[in-house]
Amino acid sequence: MDTVRSVLAASRLPRLETQMFLTHVLGVPRAWLIAHDTDPLGAEAMERFHALCERRLAGEPMAYLLGEREFMGHGFQVVPGVLIPRPETELLVETAIHHVMALGKPGVRVLDLGTGSGAVAVSVALACPGAEVIATDLSVEALDVARGNARRLGARVRFMQGSWYDAVSGEAAVDVIVSNPPYIAANDPHLSQGDLRYEPSTALTDGGDGLGALRAIVSGAPARLNPGGVLWVEHGWDQAVDVRGMLGRAGFSEVASKRDLAGIERISGGSYNIHRST
Repeated sequence: MDTVRSVLAASRLPRLETQMFLTHVLGVPRAWLIAHDTDPLGAEAMERFHALCERRLAGEPMAYLLGEREFMGHGFQVVPGVLIPRPETELLVETAIHHVMALGKPGVRVLDLGTGSGAVAVSVALACPGAEVIATDLSVEALDVARGNARRLGARVRFMQGSWYDAVSGEAAVDVIVSNPPYIAANDPHLSQGDLRYEPSTALTDGGDGLGALRAIVSGAPARLNPGGVLWVEHGWDQAVDVRGMLGRAGFSEVASKRDLAGIERISGGSYNIHRST
């Protein structure tokens, strides 16, 4: 008869992943596994457990197998049609929250372009309940997932469908724009490795040099920002110089990049202080 102890000993997966699958199929917290490590485990649960293990050994991402990934302390539901939230993107959220707080006014308008699972927009909305957060995506499936996450976590976010700024045509200007767009070059070998093999390609690459979406977002931002507004985008490990150049040419000031916990320049942004003519 299978027990937690015997399953952990026999598993070909890392111990943590094995524990995560066990808690998932059994519907128990990890502490239960310790307190009941010699209890017999049901056949149905073990069948589901072994199926998950085989899929993981074949390379499928844990987030898709469990249907959830933690981000900014919240559990976000994910499906294969959306990008898996990653820890390095928390820097983008923290920066957006900082700017919302620094503006110090009610009703700060925040726009998250290409929201995917909604991780960025929902996290900002939860941290800044007085802000008006708008999130867009071209994918209807992604928007359905994002709406579900906002509803489940109690975040107030407006979702709009469309490609980049086309989704907010006719909307008033905003104070903060953030985006984690596809920025991997189409010929990057990483696209055929690890978790990236299973994630939607349109959320990973623009099909070209990896800078196409970033160019569109930066060049279109001035027409969408209130004076004094900011734009911050996530980008690849070697794209910071290119993105800072884009921001400078688009008229942004205080252009800078920020490093993630690995020391990589992960996000770049700036302020836009030019008043638009009316």
